[in-house]
Amino acid sequence: MVSNRCKIIVRSELEALGLHCVAIELCEVEIMEDISDEQRIALDQMLGESGFSLISERNLILIEKIKAIIIELIHYNEKQLVINLSDYLSIKLKYSYTYLANLFSKNEDETIEHFFITHKIEMVKELLIYSDLNITEIADQLNYSSVAHLSNQFKKITGLNPSQYKQLKLIRRKSFEHTDNNLTQN
Repeated sequence: MVSNRCKIIVRSELEALGLHCVAIELCEVEIMEDISDEQRIALDQMLGESGFSLISERNLILIEKIKAIIIELIHYNEKQLVINLSDYLSIKLKYSYTYLANLFSKNEDETIEHFFITHKIEMVKELLIYSDLNITEIADQLNYSSVAHLSNQFKKITGLNPSQYKQLKLIRRKSFEHTDNNLTQN
C-alpha cells in the first residue's frame, strides 16, 4: 500500500469485519485483535475485490515493501533522493542491500535496479504526455544526472527517444480531434 486511497480501502475492509486497525504502513497492517481463519479468508476475499491480497510469507512481504518504496519514491515523493537507492532501501527496510537484491531477483525475474528504471521511465512517459515540462525539467525532477542519461534509458526501455514519444502523443491527439470533428459534423 502506498497511497492514502489504498489505506482507506484496507481500513474500511477491516472495520467491516469488526477488526480495529492500529497502524497501516507499506504492505503491513497492525490490528488490535487476533484474526480468526474465517476473518482472514473473508478479508482476503474482500481485499481481492479491490485489487489487493493478503501476503503471509515474510520474503514476499519484503519484496512488496521494496516495490512500494520504489513506487512511492517515483510517483508520490516530491523530494529528490539524496542517497543511493541501495542505501535508502537498506536503511528503510533494515536489511543489507545484497540480501534485498538477491531476494528480489530470485523472486521477480528482474533486478531492483531494472524495476526502479522501468518505473522512472513510466513516470517520464506520464510527464511527457500530461505535463508541460520539457525534457530538461523532467530529467531534473526525476534526479537524472543529465538529459542524455534520461534519453538513453528511455530509448533502451521504449525503443523511442523522448521527443519521438512526445510526437506520438501529438499525432494521437490530432487523430482524435479529427475523429471528434467528423462525429460532430455527421
